[in-house]
Amino acid sequence: MTEDQSIPEANEVSPESTPSTPEFTAETTPEATPAPSVVKDIAPKTKTITTPKTEPQDGHWWWGTGRRKAAVARVRIRPGTGSFTVNKKDLTEYFTELRDHKDIMKVLEKTNTKGSLDVFVNTNGGGYTGQGGAIILGLGRALAKYDPSLDGVLRSNGYLSRDPRRVERKKPGQPGARKRFQFSKR
Repeated sequence: MTEDQSIPEANEVSPESTPSTPEFTAETTPEATPAPSVVKDIAPKTKTITTPKTEPQDGHWWWGTGRRKAAVARVRIRPGTGSFTVNKKDLTEYFTELRDHKDIMKVLEKTNTKGSLDVFVNTNGGGYTGQGGAIILGLGRALAKYDPSLDGVLRSNGYLSRDPRRVERKKPGQPGARKRFQFSKR
């Protein structure tokens, strides 16, 4: 053995053999602190309030009109607490189908405006599915006026396209639009 590798005496304790508690020094601090991405996840989430990029024409609201099948929806939005009213009722109270509720809220989720805008809708005509589709189009148009930078997101998700499908008319002399009476050769 060399002089550098001496055997410790019985009374002498080597630093390698002593159980020690980790000390927080400048060298170990970066390893002890979590990564910045983890810190963001731990931090409490706050509501992001979007600021309007344009001024509304009437000074108070951004408007959008949507249509689908026989339904028409007039949608008004303004910065607020996130309330959603349809024909003076809450959205979940008016639309009992979870599918309609999720489709309408997805517009706000995709544009990151959920919880920061108050939405008021007056709708009539058609049924629930048609009214839901009309609200989606009206809300998309109102958001495009509210913040023109959202146009790309709205357009790529199909929230600015009108669905042109309508009920086909019944033909005279026949029982329905497409149905025919049974054909008899003899």
